[in-house]
Amino acid sequence: MGADIERIKNDIEAGRTSLGIELGSTRIKAVLIDQDHRPIASGSHDWENRYVDHIWTYTLKDIWEGIQDSFAKMAADVKASYGLTLTTVGSIGFSAMMHGYMAFDKEGNLLVPFRTWRNTMTEKAAEKLTELFQYNIPQRWSIAHLYQAILNKEEHVRDIDYLITLEGYVHWMLTGKKVLGIGDVAGMFPVDIHTKDFDEKCISLFDELVKEEGFSWKLRDILPKALVAGQDAGVLTEEGARLLDPTGSLKAGIPMCPPEGDAGTGMAATNSVARRTGNVSAGTSVFAMIVLEKELKKVHPEIDLVTTPAGDLVAMVHCNNCTSDLNAWVNLFKEFYEAMGMEADMNQIFGTLYHKALEGEADCGGLLAYNYFSGEHITHFEEGRPLFVRRPEDHFNLANFIRTHLYTSLGALKTGMDILTREEGVQVDTLLGHGGFFKTAGVGQRVMAGAMGVPVSVMETAGEGGAWGIALLAAYMKNKAEGESLDQYLADRVFAGNIGTVMEPVKEDMEGFEAFMERYRRGLVIERAAVEQLV
Repeated sequence: MGADIERIKNDIEAGRTSLGIELGSTRIKAVLIDQDHRPIASGSHDWENRYVDHIWTYTLKDIWEGIQDSFAKMAADVKASYGLTLTTVGSIGFSAMMHGYMAFDKEGNLLVPFRTWRNTMTEKAAEKLTELFQYNIPQRWSIAHLYQAILNKEEHVRDIDYLITLEGYVHWMLTGKKVLGIGDVAGMFPVDIHTKDFDEKCISLFDELVKEEGFSWKLRDILPKALVAGQDAGVLTEEGARLLDPTGSLKAGIPMCPPEGDAGTGMAATNSVARRTGNVSAGTSVFAMIVLEKELKKVHPEIDLVTTPAGDLVAMVHCNNCTSDLNAWVNLFKEFYEAMGMEADMNQIFGTLYHKALEGEADCGGLLAYNYFSGEHITHFEEGRPLFVRRPEDHFNLANFIRTHLYTSLGALKTGMDILTREEGVQVDTLLGHGGFFKTAGVGQRVMAGAMGVPVSVMETAGEGGAWGIALLAAYMKNKAEGESLDQYLADRVFAGNIGTVMEPVKEDMEGFEAFMERYRRGLVIERAAVEQLV
C-alpha cells in the first residue's frame, strides 16, 4: 500500500494525472485519475435545477459555485490522502448534461436564462426543422430552442453572438476557445459523420429559412468549432485557473480536451464506442446509446442520431424522466423512518427497498405508475404528472410497489428501444450500465436486463460515471500514440478486457416486464387526463 501511495504522489507532483469534471442534473463531480486511469481523488457538489417562469434552468452563480466547490473538495481529498497541495494536472476535461440553450451577446452577456435539456417547449420548431432537414430534431436540441425563440419573436435573438451548450460555455470561460466535442455538437445540430462537422446542407437550409428575419448573423457565425476526441482544445488561462480555483493554487497552462456531453462521457466510461456496443445511463434522466453498423432506414422522432466522441454514428434513446419519482417515494419512507424515532441511513433504505422489489411479482401484480416529473417526448407529453394507479384486485404490497417504480423508470426507454430493435433490426450484443439506478448491486442491473432483453454489464468504476469518462478523454488527448483510435485506447489501456459484472436477462423478468409495458401503453390515456385536469 505504501509503495502505491508513493507512486500516486509522484504522478500528482509530475502532472501525470487527468482531471474530469461533469455537471450532471443533480450533482457536479470532479474525478482525478492517475496514469493508470484509476480514480485517486474526487469531490462533488449537489445542486438542483430551478423552475422559473415555466423554464427549467440553473443560474450562472449556481454553475460556478458548484464547479468551484467540487474542485475544492477534490483538492482537499488530494491533500488529505496524499499530503499534497494540488497545483497542476496533466490534462483537464469538462462535461455536462448535453443539449440546451445558452445564448450570449458580443460582450459575453447571457441573453436569457439557460434553458436546459429538460424543457419541452419547442415542439413547433422541432417538427418544422425535422421536416426541413429530414433528420430528427428533438425538442431539447439547441437549434430547436433557437428556432422556437425566432417563432416566438423573442427580442434577444438579434443580439446573439455565440450559441453553446453548458460544458462548451464552461470551457470557453476557462480557455477562451469556442469549441465543442462532436458528441454534443450532435446535440446542437445535425452533423455530417464523414466530415465530423456540422451538416453544411442543413446549415444552408436553416439560413434560408430565417433569411427574411434580417439577422446580422449566419448560423455558422454563432456556433462553436467542432472537435473530435484527441484534438487540442486549448489550455487553461490565468483567468480560467482563478475561476476554477479561487485559492490561487492551480497553475495555468494545463491542456484541455474537447468538452463533451454526458452521453459521450458515458460511452467512454463504459467502453461503449465500438459498433454493436451500447451503454445506458440511468439517473434523473435515462438514455441508451447504441453505436450503429449502418444508418437507420427512416427518420424516427423518438430516436436521436448523435455520435461517439470520435464521431461515429450513434442511435440515442433519450428520456427526460427516470429516478426522480422513485427517489421521491424513497424519501417518503425516510420521513416515516425518522418519524418512528430512528436515524435514517439512505444507503440502507435504498438497498432494503431495492432488494425487496426483487421479491415482487414479475409483472408487478397489476400495479401501474408513471414517473413523469417533466414532459416526455418519447410518449409525446409536453408536461408530466407523477402518477400511481391500481385496481382493487391488484396485489398491492411493498415488493410490487417498489418493483413498479423501478419498472416505470424504464418505461419510456423501452418504448424507444423497441423502435430500434423491432422496426430497424438494430443488433446489440450487450449494454453497459452506469448511473444511480445501478448503485444497489444486482437490482437495477437485473431490472434493466429483463426490460431490454440483453445482457447488462456494470463495472466497478460505473459509480464514477461521466466525470471519470471525461477524465479518460482528457487522458486520451494527452497520452495517445500516433494513429491510436479512441476505441483502441480504451480497450487496450483502460479496460484491458474488463467487462465488469455481467447479468443475463431472466426469462420471467422479460415476460413480466412486457406484461407491465402492455398496461403502461394502455394507461397513457390516464396520464394524459392527469396532465389535462391537474393544472
